Amino acid sequence: MIKQHRIVLAIAATVFLAIVVLEAVAPANIVGAYGLVLPILLVATLRSRTLMLVTVVACLAATYLGLMQPTKPGRFQAAVINRTVVAGVLLVVAYIGMTWEERKAREEAARAALAHQTEDLLRANAQLVEVKDQLNRSERLAAVGQMVASVAHEVGTPLHSIAWHVQALGEEAGVTPDMKKRVSVIEDQLGRVVRIIQDLLSSTRQRKPEATWVPVEQVIHPVVALMEPAFHAKGVGLTVERTGSLPLVWADAEKIHQVLVNLLTNALAATPTAGSVVVGGGTRSPSAEELESGRRMADAMTTMVTITVRDTGCGMPPEDVEKAFEPFFTTKAVGTGTGLGLFLSREIVVAHGGLLSLESTIGRGTAVTISLPGLLSDSVPVA
Repeated sequence: MIKQHRIVLAIAATVFLAIVVLEAVAPANIVGAYGLVLPILLVATLRSRTLMLVTVVACLAATYLGLMQPTKPGRFQAAVINRTVVAGVLLVVAYIGMTWEERKAREEAARAALAHQTEDLLRANAQLVEVKDQLNRSERLAAVGQMVASVAHEVGTPLHSIAWHVQALGEEAGVTPDMKKRVSVIEDQLGRVVRIIQDLLSSTRQRKPEATWVPVEQVIHPVVALMEPAFHAKGVGLTVERTGSLPLVWADAEKIHQVLVNLLTNALAATPTAGSVVVGGGTRSPSAEELESGRRMADAMTTMVTITVRDTGCGMPPEDVEKAFEPFFTTKAVGTGTGLGLFLSREIVVAHGGLLSLESTIGRGTAVTISLPGLLSDSVPVA
C-alpha cells in the first residue's frame, strides 16, 4: 500500500511539474492550467487531508504564476478573471474528490465492520451449536445412566447365580485341566461384566484407570486368546503382527482389555468369512499436545505406543466415520448394537492420556488405533 501511494504521488508530481513548465512557456494559454485537476484527483485517491491541502495550495500558486509573466496592455484584468475561474474549478474538484474518497472510505470501513460482525455471529452460532451438542450428549449420557441403573439391578441376581454355578462346576470331581481353564476364563469374564456394569452406572464419571507400566503383550495377548474362538467359528483369521520390541505402555490392563474386546467385536462383525483381522503394535513420536496430556497421567512418558486393529471388512463412508465416536451411533442392525462401544472406548483411552482414532475405506476395511503413553527406557520383546 505504501508503495502504491508513492507511485501515485510521483505521477501527480510529474503532471504538476509538466503543467508548471507549460505555464512558464505559454502563460497566455489558460487551458493548460485546467490540467492541474489531474494531480488533485490523483492525490484525492490517497484520502489524506494534509496531502490534499498541500496539493491545492501548490496548484493555486501554479495557477496564478502565469500572472507574473508580461501580458498585452488591457489583458491583465481578463487574465486575473480567467485564472480565478480556474482556481475555483480546482477548489470545487478538490472538495468533490476528497468528499467522494472519504465516503468510499466510510463505506469500506462499514463493510469491514459488517464482515467482522458477521464473522462474530458465525463464531457465536458455532459455539451455540457446540453447546447444544454438549447438552444433547449430557442428556443421552443421563439416559444411559438411568437405563443401566434399571438394568443392573435385574442383571445382578442372575449373574451371581451364574457365577456360583460356574464355581461349583469347577470344583466337581472329574473336571479336566482344560475344563478348569475354561471355567477360570468364564469366572474372570463374569467378574469383568460386574465391574463394567458398575462403571456404566456412573458412565459420565468413569472409574479412574489404575494404570501402570506394562508390556504390550500383556495387553494384547489375553484379549486375542479370549476372542479367538469366536473368530474361528466365523472363519475369520485373527493374527498378531510380530513387531519386534516395543516400549512399556501406560495402561490399566483391564480397561484396555475392555477397549480391545470392543474393537475386535466390531471388526469381527464387519469382516466376512475368509477375511482377516490383524492386531499390531508400534511407536511414534508424540505431538506437543499428546506429550502434555500424556505426562499429566505418566510423568516418565517418552513416546507414544500404538495398538492397531485392522480388518478387511466392508468399511465405512466418511459421514459415518465422523460420527463413529458419538454415543448411540451404530451402523449395526436394530437390536445388535447399542452405539456405546466406541464412545466408551474413547473415554477410557483419553482417561489414560491417550488418543483413539479411526480410519476406514468402503470395500477395503477399517483400522482403529489406540495411542497410549510409552516408556522407551525399558523395551520388551513381543512374542
